[in-house]
Amino acid sequence: MEYNLDAMYGLKDEVAVITGGSGSIGAEAGVTLASLGARVVLLGRNEKKLGKIQEEYRSRGMEIDIGTVDILEKASVQAAMKNVADKYGRIDILINSAGVSYLEDAVDFSEEKWDQVMGVNVKGMFLCCQAAGKYFLEQKKGRIVNVSSVRGIQGRTRDMAYAPSKGAVNQLTKSLAIEWAPHNICVNAIAPTFTVTEINREDLKNKEYHDWVLSRIPKGRFCELKYLVGPIAFLCSPCVEFVTGQILYIDGAWTAA
Repeated sequence: MEYNLDAMYGLKDEVAVITGGSGSIGAEAGVTLASLGARVVLLGRNEKKLGKIQEEYRSRGMEIDIGTVDILEKASVQAAMKNVADKYGRIDILINSAGVSYLEDAVDFSEEKWDQVMGVNVKGMFLCCQAAGKYFLEQKKGRIVNVSSVRGIQGRTRDMAYAPSKGAVNQLTKSLAIEWAPHNICVNAIAPTFTVTEINREDLKNKEYHDWVLSRIPKGRFCELKYLVGPIAFLCSPCVEFVTGQILYIDGAWTAA
């Protein structure tokens, strides 16, 4: 049997929607998918920041679309997905990279912070999957990649919402994968270990915390954004046809140790 790598891994003219598009992971994933031929739409709340990222893409010879969305509002999510589908005729890929985290003692952890973390990380992700899923079901084709974390299977002191939210992301990923498998829709997640992004950069400035995290990673270094985009691209590609419901740990052997 002959294999055509372009057909297996290429994303030419695939329409990819990325939530959390102004964040580190979302923006970097967009560059990667665009370089593989996908038509990328970055969605987020900060239009100004999205605009800057769009200009950066253009300086690298890539054209992308941007759009604003409030992933906590169902109507906003549906409108954003409809805008993409109306312009391009379909949606092929959804990457859910929006996320938020707080570290605080359990007895002091506020209800407001709990609601925000669970809202953005779980409810918002579900609303985006739901809205894009309607197009996928009509097309009998789709790829979803959710951004989870090693915290989805491991607790941590002072982590009273983020870890539970990522556990929920893992189960949401598996449940959607089961329901939509007969419709040629693959739903998977990546689960990185500590990657230096906007969400944890301040935490890692604490030397004691920094050194503890590093001591837990057998690779002996932090994950970098460039190590995430390859697995994301793989999970968006045609060759992932029989891979669904999986949580892919990108963790330098953290969870194996």
